[in-house]
Amino acid sequence: MRAQEITFVKLVQGEKQFQVPLYQRTYSWGGDQLKRLWEDVGELVDQHLSGETVAPHFLGSVVLAPGQIQAGGVQRWLVVDGQQRLTTLMLAFAALRDHHRKQGDQRGMDRVHRQILVNEYQEGPGHYRLLPTQADREAFTACVQSRAEAGGSDNIGAAYRFFLGAMAEGRETGGAQWISTVETVLKDLLSIVEITAESGDNVYRIFESINNTGVGLSQSDLLRNYVFMLLPKRGERVYQELWLPMQQSLGPKNLELLVWLDLVVRGHSKVKQSEIYREQQKRLQPLAGDEAALQREIEQLADRGLRFRRIIEPAREYSPALRAVLERLAAWGGQTHYPLALHLLDLVDAGGTTADDAAQALLYVESYLVRRLICQTPTTGLNRIFMDAPKELETDRPAAEAVRRFLSGRRRRWPSDEELHAAVRSKPFYWSGRPPQRSYILRRLEESHLSTEPVDFAKASLSVEHVLPQRPAPQWFELLADETEPDQTPQELHDLLVHTLGNLTLTGDNSKLSNHPFKRKQQILESSALRMNAEIASQERWGRAEILNRADRLTKRAVELWPGPIGGTKPTGEEWPGWAELRAILVAMPSGTWTSYGDIAELIGSHPVPVGTHLGTNSSVIGAHRVLNSEGKVSAGFRWPDGVDRQPPQELLVNEGVRFDASGRADRSQRLTAAELATLLGKDVAQQGAHDPLPAEEDAAAAERFRTQLQTHTTESASGVMAALDYWRGQGGHVTYGRNEETSCFPMLDAGTSERPHLIWPVGIYPVSGTVEVVFQYLKTRSPFDDTEQRRELLRRLNEIDGIDLPEAKLELRPSFPVRVFAEHSAEICGVLDWFVHTAALDLARRN
Repeated sequence: MRAQEITFVKLVQGEKQFQVPLYQRTYSWGGDQLKRLWEDVGELVDQHLSGETVAPHFLGSVVLAPGQIQAGGVQRWLVVDGQQRLTTLMLAFAALRDHHRKQGDQRGMDRVHRQILVNEYQEGPGHYRLLPTQADREAFTACVQSRAEAGGSDNIGAAYRFFLGAMAEGRETGGAQWISTVETVLKDLLSIVEITAESGDNVYRIFESINNTGVGLSQSDLLRNYVFMLLPKRGERVYQELWLPMQQSLGPKNLELLVWLDLVVRGHSKVKQSEIYREQQKRLQPLAGDEAALQREIEQLADRGLRFRRIIEPAREYSPALRAVLERLAAWGGQTHYPLALHLLDLVDAGGTTADDAAQALLYVESYLVRRLICQTPTTGLNRIFMDAPKELETDRPAAEAVRRFLSGRRRRWPSDEELHAAVRSKPFYWSGRPPQRSYILRRLEESHLSTEPVDFAKASLSVEHVLPQRPAPQWFELLADETEPDQTPQELHDLLVHTLGNLTLTGDNSKLSNHPFKRKQQILESSALRMNAEIASQERWGRAEILNRADRLTKRAVELWPGPIGGTKPTGEEWPGWAELRAILVAMPSGTWTSYGDIAELIGSHPVPVGTHLGTNSSVIGAHRVLNSEGKVSAGFRWPDGVDRQPPQELLVNEGVRFDASGRADRSQRLTAAELATLLGKDVAQQGAHDPLPAEEDAAAAERFRTQLQTHTTESASGVMAALDYWRGQGGHVTYGRNEETSCFPMLDAGTSERPHLIWPVGIYPVSGTVEVVFQYLKTRSPFDDTEQRRELLRRLNEIDGIDLPEAKLELRPSFPVRVFAEHSAEICGVLDWFVHTAALDLARRN
């Protein structure tokens, strides 16, 4: 085998084709990997634009084996390893080419297409520079050919859409020069080690050996081995007295995190956790031969380890004020604040600041994180901000003042009081952050009442409750009808209010409250020990006015709890962050789907009218044609920008796969609701019943509630549903039930072993609303349905049944069909369930 380091453009140039063999898995990179790659690209772009000398960024290796020379002289190479990187970069170039096209840069478009993506003079499969596995080929070639269906719901389509959106956002702030530099970076500053097998090598054996390696050494293991190699005389004592106690107290993961944080607080703010060993080795190399100096370095690391333990175990902190804020940040969760928190503890222990000053500084950190979550400020660059903080804080000011000034920087997006107020009134808080963070904010707002008999939240089992229910009874819509605006339905008003902070509280009585009328909820909330629930119960009604009034009161409490940036006013001249979120939504939408102005308004905390106005004046935004009115029709006011020669929106949507009726209304099954859009953006969208505990044994009382609700609300379907569930049990599955008022049902299958359970389920059945959700969203993370082709096969089999029409564009979501399908087609649904069980059994056999 031969190896050489090479740039991406040199790797792919020439009459050649890279073919991914059938034994390779399908393309699997998701949002996290794409974001990491794009952050690396962004750093290289910034360095290049600032005039710095830019070293190529190492991406990894690609292992190739020579194949046959095809007709026309094209050399085929089999991709033994590295297909994920190759495919990702090809999709980035496809997006770059289409960005050039949209900007009218014909030369740039042709250059990228011919130089990178295709063998220009070849036809058929040989035309493509990269040929993925059969399962990915159609989606990939759609992107390379810029077909209407490019950017579908699979991982190929998602990556293509990610890069389209990233380039559009980058050009928004950096202009044409930024895009030109992106092209330079992608071509010439991404380094790959090309490993070429010799003719006659066993290619599959090479693949197996690469993908069946043992557990490698961690970065901290490598550093330890290096350091103690340099301590031949003192090594044994230093290890026993310093390194081993630190290693045992922190554990492997936290030790590695400490070694990384040690670099960050020393000013190495750009170091990645995968580069710890190399950077520490570079720093310690000058000390080789000086064992006393190396011992001092380990002593400093051990001392820093003790301070780090006070961050992750706040009970160890001796200062009450500092301990309290560290406990709150630990409850908040995450590691974003670690570099700044460790720097502040360094200052405290060195006498550079007081514990109270550090506590005030960390209160500003807490406020910064909480306000950004409430305002749904994008988290892009957040880790970088806190990694930069230790070296950028002003040292001639008290720590708290320096931290507040640093976080108040214009590009660091600390929301003002005005922005916080607007977000509390309009943003769907229930979809912000993670569930523990939402509960934390509500808990702190409750604690701000300073009750003489406060609730012990450590012991109380509380969850978030919607006062105006997610699925309201008719009485609620009658109440809302009195407050609607012209041309607004009660349902549309409900959707704009239901997930806002003013409509949410904490309770241990979710199942009792459910979707009951407000009078019944009052009676339950009156007995609550929480002051916020007593306030709600004191209202005579619960509609728009009451929700917004409560939002105003909660904002006042939030401002007192979490102080804002210096100045405290909304920056002038900046774009409203909601429009950036709108662009992200449209990029996340797969081809073959549509949404409404109201759905987008609900998600970004706006109103359908300004959303329509914004898109009307910015119709060049990627995916703007996919936003229709509430009837599913193209808005009469939609126009492409002057000089843009594109198909009418309806024709374009039809080519993408959206179906329209004779009246020009889009198929509602292909509409993405606000909740589905939020899911595509990676928000934690809790569905009623979907996150309930799923016990191993069936609950007889819940089963009876489910049967009763089924008989009451969908009488004609009840026998078919129960027959299918009995069939499921006969195949080795069991059935569990949700704990809300509408008792949902989940046919579960343990496709694992007694040592390693592996629970999967195909659907959730909701007897009151009369829907059956196909849970692709959860299946995509569980073998064997993490394979897109298996989910697509499940969809295909279901769609063969009359009354079921699930759009392929929702293979990452939870599309639904009516429960009434069971009335006449229970046996056919049992056939699909049988296939599901058989597929899981084959996967279990393969894994064992």
